[in-house]
Amino acid sequence: MTGPLHIERRLDTPRWLKVAVPLASVFLAAIIVGILLAATGHNPFSTYHQMYSASVTADGALSATFVYATPLLFTGLCAAFAFRMRTWNIGGEGQLYMGAVGASATGLALGDWPRPLLIVAMVVGGCLAGMVWACIPALLRAYLRTNEILTSLMLNYVGGFLMYYLIYDSNSYWRDLSPAAAVFPTGKTLGPNATWPGIMIGSFTLPLGFVLGAGLAIGLLVLIRKTRYGFEMRVMGDSPQAANYSGIRTKRKIVSVMAISGGIAGIAGSSQIGDFGHVLDPRGLEQAQYGYTGIVVAALALYNPIAVVLVSLLIGGLTNAGFALEGPSFPTGLVGTMQGIILFTVLGGEILARYRIGLRRRPAVAARSDAAVTTGVAS
Repeated sequence: MTGPLHIERRLDTPRWLKVAVPLASVFLAAIIVGILLAATGHNPFSTYHQMYSASVTADGALSATFVYATPLLFTGLCAAFAFRMRTWNIGGEGQLYMGAVGASATGLALGDWPRPLLIVAMVVGGCLAGMVWACIPALLRAYLRTNEILTSLMLNYVGGFLMYYLIYDSNSYWRDLSPAAAVFPTGKTLGPNATWPGIMIGSFTLPLGFVLGAGLAIGLLVLIRKTRYGFEMRVMGDSPQAANYSGIRTKRKIVSVMAISGGIAGIAGSSQIGDFGHVLDPRGLEQAQYGYTGIVVAALALYNPIAVVLVSLLIGGLTNAGFALEGPSFPTGLVGTMQGIILFTVLGGEILARYRIGLRRRPAVAARSDAAVTTGVAS
């Protein structure tokens, strides 16, 4: 006999299921979005063709997709690396802010250095700033057992206010103090040596930051799967009690994982300054919400660093296509609804990959006992 539905975690998820579920989820999302488009008076097929053209085939579309994908790649890796050990770093947004502050300070101070050395210095400066910012909730979690979700989230707002203070409310090193910028405060523009060169492939420009992020994803995968450090991470993620019993220094591991995670987000800030903005822009960074979107990227990628690269391109393409679709006949709300359906459906499909859903069977002995009691009452 069968009872109500029950959900149990899969001990071993087949490889084919890890591939089939995301593909099926995307296909289901396409169907649901198609129904939504038809209901609002838009042709689904022409809309999909327009989205593909706007994100891939149109002039400059693929380059723009990689531009949107680059910060999401870093913030996705930031979240995925920490979440693999069940250390919930929600502060990628603030760590990106601090990375941008650190990288812009480095670029301004060392602007006369040769470009290759200056780029390396900017990466290091942004990485260190992000690591320092991430160590605050890490130390509180490791030694005072404070919830890192709350502390890292609150530090996002502190980081945002600090950026605004540096540019709008002070005469800081980052602010342009020339007479031309007296009325409309702005940050100092970095010199030409601090501009990161893109990799030209025909008419396509690949951001240097994306190349750096893809290499970092490979390095993180090797670290997680092939090193003792990664093994201890996986043990702590699966069972903190087993990690303590085996002698793993859990407090140090929490701090180091959070620091590495924050450093990755800090490099995202370096890339925003070196690849694209060339100036510390608090409003632009805050409105983009790269850190929060990176959490979605990490979840869609099931915390796999290589999958983060692919998912960041998917989200970057959706973002790029969304801007192209917006217009009088295609409101922003509809674009956001389409993106939300796609993300929600793919995230929902993760349940099928991680858990087995079925009907709970009632034991035969219990069923016979119930039948006997029913018969006795009737007689």
